[in-house]
Amino acid sequence: MTKRETYRPFDAAEYLKSEEDIAAYLDAMIEESGGDHRMIAEALGDIARAKGMTQIARETGLARENLYKALSADGNPEFSTILKVMKALGLTLHAAAAKAPAQAKPRKRRAVTADLAEA
Repeated sequence: MTKRETYRPFDAAEYLKSEEDIAAYLDAMIEESGGDHRMIAEALGDIARAKGMTQIARETGLARENLYKALSADGNPEFSTILKVMKALGLTLHAAAAKAPAQAKPRKRRAVTADLAEA
């Protein structure tokens, strides 16, 4: 008789144990998001669940249910909400100059000579 395997959905919050894990996860999600604010909000939701959504709600002064909704894939939180959540999570927002796209180095032109006398 074959043993039946069961699976449960992946939950990033289960793996966010340290401050380093949290920072690396958020950085990766920001980089991978391609500017999709929903991915970043969802990542903040994962971090908030890892830290305890009830505690984050208390520290931000926002209702727990509203945080779950705002920090979901379908949420659209206000920027003030993002800042409150980040502060409650012990995270800070930084800006850095965007890297300029790598430009192709101009090719060196090779001199091509032909002996026209032989043609």
